[in-house]
This record gives sequence, C-alpha cells and structure tokens, in this order.
Amino acid sequence: MAARSWMLFVNPQRPRSDEEFPVTTAVLPLSGRTAVVTGASRGIGLAIARRLVADGARVCITARGAESLAEAVHGFPVGSAIGVAGKADDPAHRQEVFARVAEAFGTPSVLVNNAGINPAYGSLIDLDLGLARKIAEVNILGTLGWVQDAVRAGLGAESDAAIINIGSVSGLVPSAGIGWYGVTKAAIAHLTATLALELAPRVRVNGVVPAVIKTGFARPLYEGREAEVVAEYPAGRLGEPDDVSNAVAFLVSDESSWITGQMLTVDGGLVLAGGRA
Repeated sequence: MAARSWMLFVNPQRPRSDEEFPVTTAVLPLSGRTAVVTGASRGIGLAIARRLVADGARVCITARGAESLAEAVHGFPVGSAIGVAGKADDPAHRQEVFARVAEAFGTPSVLVNNAGINPAYGSLIDLDLGLARKIAEVNILGTLGWVQDAVRAGLGAESDAAIINIGSVSGLVPSAGIGWYGVTKAAIAHLTATLALELAPRVRVNGVVPAVIKTGFARPLYEGREAEVVAEYPAGRLGEPDDVSNAVAFLVSDESSWITGQMLTVDGGLVLAGGRA
C-alpha cells in the first residue's frame, strides 16, 4: 500500500475573518438564569437541578420532605441552590417558592415540572376514585398551577424563558399496573402543547417523556426482574437520571430556541420496539 501523505493548504491573501469563524468563549449556557425544579430532592429531579447548576444556573428545588431536601441542597456549590419544602399541589407552597426565589436570585426564567405521584398500582376497574383524584390533582392540576404561578412571578416577562414538563411513556402507550398514572401523563402532553401556544413567543414549553429510569420512584417496575425488563429495550439498558437531565439541559438552552410544544421521548427505543413501561 502506498504511503499516505498530507498537505496543508493556506490562502495567505485572504486572512481569517472573525465573522466567518467567530471566537467562542467559555460562558456557560445557562449563566445568569434562575430555575425552579419541583420534586428534586432525589432521582430525576435532583439530576436535572445538578445539571442546570453545572450549566451556570441558580436553582430552587422543592420536595415534600424537609430533611431530604436540606441534604440535597447541601450537595450543591455554595450560593447556587436553595430548597423550599412543601406539597406540589399546595398553592401556598408555590407562592412561598416564588417569593423565596425572588429574594435569593431574582426573576425565574426556567421551570421544570418534575413533581408527580403514583401511589396506585393495579387495574383501572379497581382504582379508588379518591386516590385517582389525588393523583390528578398533583400530576395535572399541580403542573398547571406551577406554570400559572411562575408566569405571575415574572417568568417570561423580561427575557426568553423555558418550561419543561416531565411526562412518561405510559402516557404514550398503555402500561399494565400504572394506567391512571399514564392517563395523567397523557394529559401533560396536551397541556404542554396548549401552553406552548398560549405563552409564545416569550416562553417556550416542552416536555421530556422517559421510559423506566433507575430511581426509587420506578423501582416497582423493574425490581427483581431487571434483566427481563432490559430485554425490551433496544438500547440494552434501563435509563439513568442523567439521560433525562441531558434532554432537559438541551431543551432549556438557546440551542433549542426554535423548539416549542414538543415532547421529547427518552426511552432507549422502547416504544419504537413496541414495548411498554
């Protein structure tokens, strides 16, 4: 085989133009931004909050448990995070969150609706309607309440803003045992599209649709049979919290500035292969 040679071609009469080849800086993509991430003392929410801080944002994280929330805040760089404990569907809690955010960081420009519950497993026929109502209040009405209160707190009034709603593949295809949870997440997809139209152009609204992510919340879906569940995923593994946080980081950044009203499926190919969560 003939030896391969390389030549470097230059054009000495046409110097480099900064307009053609702009100089990049090391400014982080979310520098100066303030985010609120609900349900973020652990799992997906905590991974999202950590990624936003790594990208330059300051965050307020929320959760029901004050102790676990305080522990989570302690793991962030000093001055980059605060935590406010309370129930996601409690209007007074939401008002406190945005008051604390205004005091600590200023006007929010990012909201990530991650808080959700699913205390019911089984068929819809056997589902207690009182429990179903509670799930809907947190997962659907709670999400809308956070958006309403964020906008009232100034999100989108002074600068471009982004809202991310966390859905589920159970909202795309029926999933055994978590049918009502899936119904609420299907509602989140439609809510996301509707809000995207109503809040444009100052606020972009998108969602992320995970399959099974290895967290305590999803443990009942794979515990004791992980190999069997993984076999349904073309990617050959279950999701990790950072798989979701990476998607969120993209959707709140300027790199996705022409994307709104979309639900980005992050499922390792599960739905494509005909699988269900």
